Amino acid sequence: MKFGKITPEIIKELKEAVGDDIIFDEMIHRMAYSRDWSPRDDKNIHLPDVVVRPRTTEQCAKIVEIANKHRIPVTPMGGLTGMGGGAVPIYGGIAFETKGMDQVLEIDVDNMTATVQAGITLWELNQAAKKYGLYLPQEPESKKAVTVGSSITCNNDSAFGIRHGRMIDHLTNAVIITGEGKIVRAGRRKALCSNSGYQLNWLLVGSEGTLGIIVEATVKLIPVMKTRMVDMVVFPSLDDSMNAIRDIMHSGLALESAHINCEKRLGFYTHSYREKHGKEPDIPDWAEALLGISFSSMEDHDKVVKFSRDYALEICERHKGLPVKEVELTDGWWASKYTVDFTPFRQKWPDSQREKKFGAVDCGIPIGKIEEAYKAFLEIAGKYNQQILGMCVYHERPNRLSPSVSFAVFVDDKDPENVQGFYSYVREMSEVAIKLEGTSATYIGDSEFKTPWIGELEHQEAYEYMFNIKKVFDPNGIMNPGKKFPIKMFGYEE
Repeated sequence: MKFGKITPEIIKELKEAVGDDIIFDEMIHRMAYSRDWSPRDDKNIHLPDVVVRPRTTEQCAKIVEIANKHRIPVTPMGGLTGMGGGAVPIYGGIAFETKGMDQVLEIDVDNMTATVQAGITLWELNQAAKKYGLYLPQEPESKKAVTVGSSITCNNDSAFGIRHGRMIDHLTNAVIITGEGKIVRAGRRKALCSNSGYQLNWLLVGSEGTLGIIVEATVKLIPVMKTRMVDMVVFPSLDDSMNAIRDIMHSGLALESAHINCEKRLGFYTHSYREKHGKEPDIPDWAEALLGISFSSMEDHDKVVKFSRDYALEICERHKGLPVKEVELTDGWWASKYTVDFTPFRQKWPDSQREKKFGAVDCGIPIGKIEEAYKAFLEIAGKYNQQILGMCVYHERPNRLSPSVSFAVFVDDKDPENVQGFYSYVREMSEVAIKLEGTSATYIGDSEFKTPWIGELEHQEAYEYMFNIKKVFDPNGIMNPGKKFPIKMFGYEE
């Protein structure tokens, strides 16, 4: 059995059902949806057969209903910033552009929630919420492009994960279009906690569009932070920095963000400083880890924030930490993680992207095995001739050590052999993570790269049950095919 093909008759059927102003089959439109930000051979392009850009839930449902009838693949797309091929239409069909669904439906100030169409970007949502003194603290580096829907289905990291968590900690309600074109509301309206039934809204988190298309979401907001202090501290080892975070949290301080960088990643921030000031920053030779932390408050004054920051730095010093003196270095790091305010041609990242693609393995590593994982990263990246960018350890569960690790490299997408080496590196580094009792994916997801082997490597006995859940939502296997489950599991031929 093969997937259905888009024909002139099906194009006509779609246009008659939802209008011809949201259906695009011209090559110039299709090209824009042929890849995401994932490292891949620059000749490895997957063109969709048609692009749809609906504006209403009813239009979305009708499009998927028609696709299901003809077994046409449907690939939901947000900001196309994913790094694992999750939004690549590898079997053609329909590129389902969600950014036409970009309206704020309600800002409920009293209950501190926002209900939005899922194609709105995180940035646009927060611009609207901040008018009421509120915001959603789901703040990845891609926030100006990533949509609310893709943030849910990709379960991306956030600058403030250690304090506020991820989307799963804010999502209370969602509306999804299933693979049959049915409109289903899942969740608990505006309540943050529930013990009624199964938490189907949480099932959508990390689903990568394989269960359906999220078209609406209700999320919890918090007050805007008016005061913030950011610091960077260097340590002799990664373990020292991890222990410092542990003691800061358990001292009673409300740590807002905590990111650990290895010494190689530190080089990107020192490069920017050197380019701007013409001299080297005062970083000791023994520094093998760089910890960035922040504290914030909704209050206008900095009394609580200043106390928290000063006490945290004392704890860092107990663990051999040395605060970075150059404010400009700290500002450069914060720009890369939060403000996204880069100095053109002075910032090694992202200017380096003009030459090679950023690629990463997104492992979850137990807190006591970071050093071991880092050594494996250096060895395996070298084995497959990958240019090492460095390691960054995010913490993404509220008020606990919860490493979500970016083992990052640069990939030359003009060199097919280098790209294939990257895929081998992803597989082997994932195997190491699982051997260390961690997980192969935390913020990029299974996507295209890991799908062929996640059943045998990561999930084994549970994979069958996951597949049964997929079939309930998407019985014909048309939703983002080739992601999480190989298409042969639905009886389709490659």
